[in-house]
Parts: sequence; C-alpha cells; structure tokens
Amino acid sequence: MKPRLTGLFLLLMVCALAASDQIPAPPQDHPIALVGGTIVTVSGDTIQHGTILFDQGKIVALGTSVALPDRTEQIDVTGKWIYPGFIAANTVLGLTEINAVRATRDYAEVGDIKPNVRAEVGLNPDSELLPVTRANGITLALTAPRGGLISGTSAVIMLDGWTWEQMTLKAPVGLHVFWPYMGVRTAPWIRKSKKEQLKERDQRIARIRQAFADARAYWKAKTAEARKGVPYHDTDLRWEAMRPVLEGEIPVFVHADEIRQIEAALDWARAEKVRMVLVGGYDAWRVADRLKEQHVPVIIGGVHRRVMRRWEPYDTPFTLASKLYQAGVQFCIASGGSPFGAAHERNLPYQAATAAAYGLPKAEALKAITLYPAQILGIDQRVGSLEPGKDATLIVTSGDPLEISTQVEMEFIQGRKVDLSSRHTELYHKYLEKYRQLHRLKDAQ
Repeated sequence: MKPRLTGLFLLLMVCALAASDQIPAPPQDHPIALVGGTIVTVSGDTIQHGTILFDQGKIVALGTSVALPDRTEQIDVTGKWIYPGFIAANTVLGLTEINAVRATRDYAEVGDIKPNVRAEVGLNPDSELLPVTRANGITLALTAPRGGLISGTSAVIMLDGWTWEQMTLKAPVGLHVFWPYMGVRTAPWIRKSKKEQLKERDQRIARIRQAFADARAYWKAKTAEARKGVPYHDTDLRWEAMRPVLEGEIPVFVHADEIRQIEAALDWARAEKVRMVLVGGYDAWRVADRLKEQHVPVIIGGVHRRVMRRWEPYDTPFTLASKLYQAGVQFCIASGGSPFGAAHERNLPYQAATAAAYGLPKAEALKAITLYPAQILGIDQRVGSLEPGKDATLIVTSGDPLEISTQVEMEFIQGRKVDLSSRHTELYHKYLEKYRQLHRLKDAQ
C-alpha cells in the first residue's frame, strides 16, 4: 500500500505544481461597450456594425446607435462577431480532473439512491478543464452527478470564479435518474443468464419507483405534522431533496438512449406526474411523437458518436438533431457527459456544426448550444441570447464559431472579462520556445 500511496501523493503534487495561474476576473466596475462588430443576438435580428453596452454584469443596450454613459470603456471590435456564450448542457466539469486518479473523481457517490447529492458542492474551481473549455467559447455548463439509479441534483455553473458559491448560476436544476437497460446483453464476457438480467432490470426499476413512493409518503407525513396530535417525523435528507421534484419546481433528467428505455421512462414520468427531460436520447427520433405529446425536451448526448447497432447508417447520430427539429421536439445539443469526455467539452461548437452539416438549419444549430439549452435548463431569462436585461455573458470571435478555424478572442461572463489562457496555451508557448531555441542553436553552428 505504501508505494501506491506515495505515487498518488507525488502525482497530486505534480498536478498542483503544474496548475496554471489563471486568476478569476473581478466584478465589472464600469460600463463597457463593444463597438463596430456584428452582433448575433440569436433570439432576434443580427445587427451589423453594432454596439453592445453592458454594465454591472447586465446588457444595457445594443444596436447601431447606442448612447454611451460617462466612464464607458470602448473596445473596437470592427470585423469581429459577438455571440452569446455557449452552454454545455451535459457534463461533469468541476467534478473530475484525472480519471486515473481516484481522488480527483468526485462525480459519483456510493449507493444507488442518493437524491440529496448536490453537484455544486463538489465543484473544484481550480480545475484545469475549466479554462480549457471556456477558451473555446463555452461560458456555462450543467454539471451533474453520475452513478447509481438516482444520482442527485445538477447545477448550472459559470466557468470562472473563486468558489463554488460564486460560480453557481442556478441550483438545483434537476434530479438525475439513470434508467436501467431494458434488454438482454449477450457477449462472451457476460456471465449472467437472460433470466438473471431481466430480474435485475425489474429490481432496479422497482427501486426507482419505491424511492419516489417513499419520498411522497415522507412529505405527506411531514405536511401532516402541522395538525394537532400528529407525531414528529425524523428528517431524511434524501426525501427532503426530492420536494422540488414532487412539487414540479424542477424536472427529472432521465438518462436513456435505447428506445425501450425511453418508452419505459416516458410511461414512468406520466404515472409519477413529474416533469421529464430526456438526456442522451439516441433513439429519441423513433418516439418523437410521444416526446412532443408529453412536452419532453431532449438533451442530445453527443453528435460525435458511433452508431449503437451495426446495421444502422453511419450518420444516425449526426442526423438526430435534424429529425427532432423536423418533428417539432424541443432539443439542445450537448456531449455524452462522461468523465472521459470532460476534457473534450471544448468541442461543443463542432458537435453543432456536424448536426448542421447533416440537415439541421445552421441558425438552429447555433440556438442548440445557446438559447435552447438555456430554455431547457430554466435559465433563459438570464442567458442564451443577447438582449437588454440579460447577463453580459458573451464571446467575441474572429468569424463563425462553428468553424474550427475561428478563434475566440474575448470572453465576458456577467460583464467580467475572462482570461482565455489555459494549460493548452501554456504548452503551446512552451514548445514554441523550444523550437525557437533549437533553430537559434542550429543557426549558430
């Protein structure tokens, strides 16, 4: 044990020493105006040669003729483009760092039924993955717990700040349920029989149903305490955490991909009378009518993924967004949300770009990573588009952000100008200097 522990501590020390020195931006203390750029509001018309003014973290005005107050800092962005910051709607950002190091994985607690787990409390504000992600225009992320059947509640975080309290934009956002696989897996390494797998599936579904039944019974008992003669009931943090779900204040995010999972989850949500958001949704297009009928939005869990079945067309994941759009189902585009994928959340704009290349209108692809996730997550009154009164959470780019060649040149989160350097840029400059030195040495010989 001692050699392994020593190695772990050394690895953590190396990671700490290698940590970059990005400093969270201070609150906005004076008006700022971005002048001369193309403003893509997303929710309205695009403004050519426009000005956007923001103060105290909020957008004050935007248009072609905006009166600027005294002390306004004017930034010339002629030839640049201004967009609302992107929103990654399915991540474990801040809850994981190095997958090979157990001490840095904080996205899954022990047990199957843990609705009282709160993602924002486990957030690591110093994660190296945050500056890497925000450098490509992602300003907000839904970070969610994983593991078990009922994993806990998620939070929308801003990707800059000193503490988890400062970074949290909204919490709780929803309760996350991972629906059991409904079929039978057959492979040489699968030891359980068909009967055993089906029995285990039924038991897991029963545990989800029982948890909701227990939560309802708990709240019925707690509510009755106000009546004379009714005894006091001990507090149970698990069922306390489920009150917003049972009262319809927040939805249940059901993670499911396969059609039988989705149909079973839809039946369950209707029976429980809870608001549901489908996460993953690989087969969502197959039940689009039901999703539309029950007003269930879909957070597409990754456009850049392989097909689930060998007989499916290669572009099945690429066309999912287009099919949901054509069916009139509310949706947004996100990643798969896996711990491994946390290091690649920066690629969110290119997932939307691929969907646009496979049938989704380009304007809808942009909305799928800005306005639509804001609507699904219940934060569209503050972010997701550029409008007066909303948070000044926006990016300035050299061109179309869905194009890989485009650079994010400036970024503001609630009016605070954010440092765009990251571990990636530090390594770039480090090895650029290495080859400069090698060339100088070669020239001197």
